[in-house]
Amino acid sequence: MLSSQYLTRSDQPEQPVMVFLHGLLGSGADWLDCAQWLQAYPCIGLDLPGHGGSRAVDCHSLDQAAEEVRDTLIKHQLAARPLILAGYSLGARIAMHGVASGLFAPLNIRLLAVEGGHFGLTCKQDQVLRWRQDCRWARRFRREPVDVVLTDWYQQPVFSSLNHAQKQSLIDYRSDNLGASVAGMLLATSLARQAYLADAIKSQKVPVHYFYGEHDSKFSRMANDSRVPATCIAHAGHNAHKEQPRAFAMALRRQLDQHLEMTQ
Repeated sequence: MLSSQYLTRSDQPEQPVMVFLHGLLGSGADWLDCAQWLQAYPCIGLDLPGHGGSRAVDCHSLDQAAEEVRDTLIKHQLAARPLILAGYSLGARIAMHGVASGLFAPLNIRLLAVEGGHFGLTCKQDQVLRWRQDCRWARRFRREPVDVVLTDWYQQPVFSSLNHAQKQSLIDYRSDNLGASVAGMLLATSLARQAYLADAIKSQKVPVHYFYGEHDSKFSRMANDSRVPATCIAHAGHNAHKEQPRAFAMALRRQLDQHLEMTQ
């Protein structure tokens, strides 16, 4: 079972439970600032395999990652409760995979909120190149001090909207990760091993909404090309919920209210 924590609690048992999945190198606590603006709802943050309190949880595939999420929620007796499932980056890909594959069928998911999640690669050559890239990063995480690897990690184009101070803050915060655990999860859930998910999630009964930062050009294009309903978070890059927690929370709340009204 995955480690989890309540980020906020609610004394109204009929309220939907908001479940948050973090990105690579993160933890459930990454969503704390965002959850503070959602205190009308119980909010739970899960630590994905290889991260936080779940460092000792092995994971060998996206299927297994999704199963760990599902089984943890079932063991917490949350399967029948209305759930809002929100995932960022890696967490978003696991969430989409769980919905698209049917692995989350036992859960009562009312809304799938995807933040900066990649739908998948459709070109075999791109998949091969991505696998090689992930293998290189995994080798470095296993062999070098984590802070050294992170210094280069945050030079990737997807993090270009962050200034030097923001990048250094992330390096300091993420340096307590275990390199071997990060490497294992990186390869187990590599984008190279993921199916293309946009069409699959749109065909499911679970409504999906995409969130992206104004300055995240790559994922804004991806959201628009996918034709999945989407919201742009102003003054934010790839990690919108961390850079603009209040704006992200309010946008998520609007989608939640809209979809709950439609199901009543």
